[in-house]
Amino acid sequence: MGASDKKSQQVYRWLLAYIDENKFSNTQKLPSENALCRRLGTSRETVRTALDQLLQEGLIRKIRGSGTYFNKDAAMSRDLGSAGAPWKIGLILQGQDTDANTELIEGVKSVLFPDQVELRVFLTDNKFSNERRCLQTVMRQNFQGFIVDGVKASLLNPNMDCYQELQRKRIPVIFYNNYYKTLRYPRVTVNDTLCADRLIHLLIQAGHRHIAGIFVYDNYQSIAKFQGMAMALQKSGVEFQDDYIKWCVSNEAHDQSFTRAIEKFLKGLPKCTAIVCCNYMIYKLVRQVLDSKGKRIPEDYSLVCFDYSGNDWEEEGITCSVHQGYTIGSKVASQLMKMIHRRDYEQYDYSLVLQPTIHVGTSIQDLTSPKT
Repeated sequence: MGASDKKSQQVYRWLLAYIDENKFSNTQKLPSENALCRRLGTSRETVRTALDQLLQEGLIRKIRGSGTYFNKDAAMSRDLGSAGAPWKIGLILQGQDTDANTELIEGVKSVLFPDQVELRVFLTDNKFSNERRCLQTVMRQNFQGFIVDGVKASLLNPNMDCYQELQRKRIPVIFYNNYYKTLRYPRVTVNDTLCADRLIHLLIQAGHRHIAGIFVYDNYQSIAKFQGMAMALQKSGVEFQDDYIKWCVSNEAHDQSFTRAIEKFLKGLPKCTAIVCCNYMIYKLVRQVLDSKGKRIPEDYSLVCFDYSGNDWEEEGITCSVHQGYTIGSKVASQLMKMIHRRDYEQYDYSLVLQPTIHVGTSIQDLTSPKT
């Protein structure tokens, strides 16, 4: 295979991933050829070769004067991985944090080799309706197991009947990050309460007492982080202040318009010296707000972040817990294969709790040092 052929295959695989990430959303239009050339750093000829391959496979269609669109029905039914492999595994992602998903998928693939496992990836976009459609699709096919990141897991889930059907069929399922407490399936999680304790301790140790937090209330991860923050404040004798907590739903964390709510929230806290961001997406929105107002970190606000999924935490200088996507992916895949081979997951708990990885950057101002 020549260099140009390899390039077109790279573009082809990128487009397949793009289709996978958008097949449950309302977005069916592919980026333009010019946009793809700029984004992927390749020639128009290479892009067209990749698009022609997708066209021949029936995954896309071109509409003159409008653009190129992917075939949602074909994308929903398309299998990923190696057809004919002895094991068929479903990976159900929320799909909203691309950086985290990429690392997790790489971790899963480090254990589930393509000659042994046919891996099919589904993205729910953190919507119950998409999760249900996904589960109904996979239950009609011969899957040996599933890896799942739950949708709005702290809320009442309307898809329990689907999971109960998987239980009835004795198909192993393992959750990571977000899980449903009413199900007996195991899960791989990070000790977010301990993580909060360590991050908040760093702020309190630096003299911060008026600490704001922005949390998501529709998943257990964020609730555990909030509980850890409240416990850390109490343990250190720092008063917990309800007004210093901003709650939102997970979809708002991916919405640029939420910056207005963050700006209003911080404006109402004139004594605030530090902000706790419950995930990477919230952190990016907070940074956007602070940058637009000319606020400096850490001089005006100290920042800490949970689950920083970008790969530039050192360059960014952020004090954070580093997202362990690759490790979680490899662990959850290993546990699932044990469940499949041993068939004893109902008798033994295959859950794992990972210890947080903390990076201490330069985003916390030391208020205990005398000012010059």
